[in-house]
Amino acid sequence: MAAENAVDQSNLRDFARVEELQRAGHAEPDGTMRYVLSVPDVHCGQCISTIERGLNGLEGIVSARVNLSLRRVTVVLDSAERSPDFVLARLDSLAFPATPVDLGDLGNVAEKRKTEELLKALAVAGFAAGNIMLLSVSVWSGAAGASRDLFHLISGLIAIPVVAYSGRVFFSSALQALSVRRLNMDVPISLAVILALLMSVYESLTGGEEAYFDAAVTLLFFLLIGRYLDQLMRDHARSAVLGLSKMTARGGTVVEPDGTLSYKPVDEIEPGMLLRIAAGERIPADGRVVKGASDLDRSLVTGESVPVAVTPNSDVEAGTLNLTGAIDIAVTRKAEQSFIAEVMQMMEAAENGRGRYVRVADRMARIYAPAVHLLALFAFIGWMIATGGNWHASLYTAISVLIVTCPCALGLAVPVVHVIGAARLFGQGILMKDGSALERLAEADFAVFDKTGTLTTGTPRVAASGIVDEDASAARALAQHSIHPASRAIAAYFADSGEAEIADVREEPGYGIEGSFRTSDGEMRRARLGRYDWVRRISAGAAADSAASGSGLAFAVEGGAASGFVLSEALRVDAAEAVEALRDQHMDAEILSGDSEAAVREIGRRTGISAQRAGVTPAYKIARIQALHADGWRVMMVGDGLNDAPALAAGHVSMAPSSASDIGRMAADFVFTRESMMSVPFARAVAVKAGNLVRQNFGLAIIYNCIAVPLAVAGFVTPLVAALAMSGSSIVVVANSMRLTRGGGMLPVWKPGAVAAEEDEVLA
Repeated sequence: MAAENAVDQSNLRDFARVEELQRAGHAEPDGTMRYVLSVPDVHCGQCISTIERGLNGLEGIVSARVNLSLRRVTVVLDSAERSPDFVLARLDSLAFPATPVDLGDLGNVAEKRKTEELLKALAVAGFAAGNIMLLSVSVWSGAAGASRDLFHLISGLIAIPVVAYSGRVFFSSALQALSVRRLNMDVPISLAVILALLMSVYESLTGGEEAYFDAAVTLLFFLLIGRYLDQLMRDHARSAVLGLSKMTARGGTVVEPDGTLSYKPVDEIEPGMLLRIAAGERIPADGRVVKGASDLDRSLVTGESVPVAVTPNSDVEAGTLNLTGAIDIAVTRKAEQSFIAEVMQMMEAAENGRGRYVRVADRMARIYAPAVHLLALFAFIGWMIATGGNWHASLYTAISVLIVTCPCALGLAVPVVHVIGAARLFGQGILMKDGSALERLAEADFAVFDKTGTLTTGTPRVAASGIVDEDASAARALAQHSIHPASRAIAAYFADSGEAEIADVREEPGYGIEGSFRTSDGEMRRARLGRYDWVRRISAGAAADSAASGSGLAFAVEGGAASGFVLSEALRVDAAEAVEALRDQHMDAEILSGDSEAAVREIGRRTGISAQRAGVTPAYKIARIQALHADGWRVMMVGDGLNDAPALAAGHVSMAPSSASDIGRMAADFVFTRESMMSVPFARAVAVKAGNLVRQNFGLAIIYNCIAVPLAVAGFVTPLVAALAMSGSSIVVVANSMRLTRGGGMLPVWKPGAVAAEEDEVLA
């Protein structure tokens, strides 16, 4: 009966786990389903290889990628109809039990628990090592016979339970690997510790002169130091993602159709729902304000600390903080599809790319574990022959070889750099999709820029107007009835003017907006704002200024002269400085734009880019990038629009601003959220430094093995020294990777309203 209950409980847990996983699935635009699983037992390159080889190739699985720092597996299934239960079953069979991860849970609690357990095991091993060392001093000082045997016995009574408790970190991982007939890095470590302990017990029971309890426990102590420091480094590398997760809303207050309020968790909030956001609350999903006005702190999204005012019809993003007043928003996208969720997915994917260096590290880690055991076996056999059967010395040497050759440093060489690089970029408002993009960005040597929305802000503004003061209020009133970007620019330009009372307002699609207002003499007259040729129809003859016909946008009161506007488009902040910085990094640049030749030439002059191609189509952009590739250039494409998406995908690497279209952001390898164009050279500087650090890490790992392995095989390295060397090599690699957090400069702080120093570009 008890067995049946146990089975029922197990089945119930499995059912609940699958149901939770299905709810946490994310539908992709191509019809596939993406699932994210927390796998806490992943800790080395061999684990990554085992999981990915075990999942990839199974029917229904499009791809499976392991994130080492977050200890997560991202699995993409071919359709929403396919149940993900077989993925969980396969991971269980590989000895990597997994649990689903939703948008707001990054496994932080489990990671904290694991860090605490490591610290406890480290403390116990350190305390025991100190006491056993004191007992060993008496033996080293000359204790013999019964006294020596007593000290050995006491040392054994301390060491055996300590090794069982503190060593379970390595033993449990090794047993899981062996249970599915594979090897990982913890197998040789566990074997070495157990062999050292068994040798010591044998020597103590047979009255031997030497026991190695101090070596076994101290060895475990130093191994745990390395593992604990490695865990701390990973926690630090994960801090950007975890911090972002903590600042996202867990749910929101929904206004029901009957006016009642109810709280719903974030995964139950659907598009079309009405949310009430009080002051001090974070917005749980992307939406549009339908009632109320407030100021928002958008620093989580853009990195800028200046509050932004929102009113009805303003779009708001998930993760932003409502500061001053209550607002009602209509949800436009589910939380898992919001911009902040997109940011988190990019951050989580920092290690998932399979660049050249990652593939090299994976191949080396895959063959390392069996090679270590073979090398230790050969060392044991060789020493048995050389010493005439002295199994003590031979086993002692084999233990040292098992420990010193653990490839932890090699497994950390690439992913740590990529995660730290992603965190460094994120701190400056730059989002990276995967580590391979970081490698490709470092290789880029030619920059291709789109113009509108990339080098420029893409938002028109009024530089000058010929409208007389008495008509300004009517122009403002008409402009406020339209959502056209030019109308918004006119409304902002006349913000200090009064607002006339407008009646019978109607918008003529493709032409402009018309209404009637009362003039100073009390008459009702029509007024138009829009295309010059349409506006002229109610005006008295020719335009009062050349701006009307020059910009194509005009305003007129019935019977009066048509007055025009000079529209302008400001450069992005630091656009010229960014181009100069790229030139200092030995990169050439070119502008590809669909705009007029005069407009493109002007932007080229102001940014210092002499190579310009105007009036080009999306197909031409792709052809030009391919031609540059054929000439040996590695192109970095920087664009924002829907028409830039094919070119972004065609580039060797690509970047887009967060203001880009959804398709543009999806196609780009990097997305920068700040207004400054210095994001582009900053990202490349970090990428170049990251590439240098990866190569240095490989060099350090290879040098360590070239020195340590021959010394261990030759018998010059004790197990204790081997543990110190192995842990030290991992710490050195991680510490070298942490250098990426320093240097490289900082991006300038953008202030709203900042414009280029030179005159604005006149739009044709």
